[in-house]
Amino acid sequence: MPIRTNRGRAAVYRKLWGWPLRSPKHLAVAAVIGVLVVVAIGAVLPGLVGRKSAPDPRNPVAAAASAVPSATPAPLPESGGPTATITQTRITAPPNTPTSVAPAPQALETARKWVEKWVTHPSGITNAEWLEGLRPYTTEEYLPVMRSVDPANVPASRLTGEPKAVRSFPKSVEAEVPTDGGTLKLTVIDTGAGWRVANYEQQEG
Repeated sequence: MPIRTNRGRAAVYRKLWGWPLRSPKHLAVAAVIGVLVVVAIGAVLPGLVGRKSAPDPRNPVAAAASAVPSATPAPLPESGGPTATITQTRITAPPNTPTSVAPAPQALETARKWVEKWVTHPSGITNAEWLEGLRPYTTEEYLPVMRSVDPANVPASRLTGEPKAVRSFPKSVEAEVPTDGGTLKLTVIDTGAGWRVANYEQQEG
């Protein structure tokens, strides 16, 4: 029959608390039970406190935070143990310098014909007439530069030797051509439509 009054509950509580004190045997049994309860609470409580709750799949922020890897670096191997070898690969680009080759005969022939027209400047010849003789052997880009040259100031009147290659590459040749007014140093390039003079320098002597 259930206990319906406070006085009845108090009597029950007094019996429970007074039971260990009735005899030494009861006291020993109560002490053992108390120790077991304390040990059980001590074993269960740390697991409940230390257990991390799984992130709620409905919470994208928590799920993303749990997916971020740890930033802690991996420990380095101790001295005396096996070490990892890091191999660094270096890609070396091939040099962009052209390879020297034997001079193309067409380049030297162009240099000779160009100088022949360069030393041809009879009295009264205009710059336009002089350039027409040079045009077939000169690049289109270099012709405007030649418009500033007065043919009357050209110190040479004839060739005194054959062109000689100083440096030669597959698409360009630097050649020297001797004249009675000094040596000309020409740069002759392959334009795809033929070899043409792209620059010249006059050397005294």
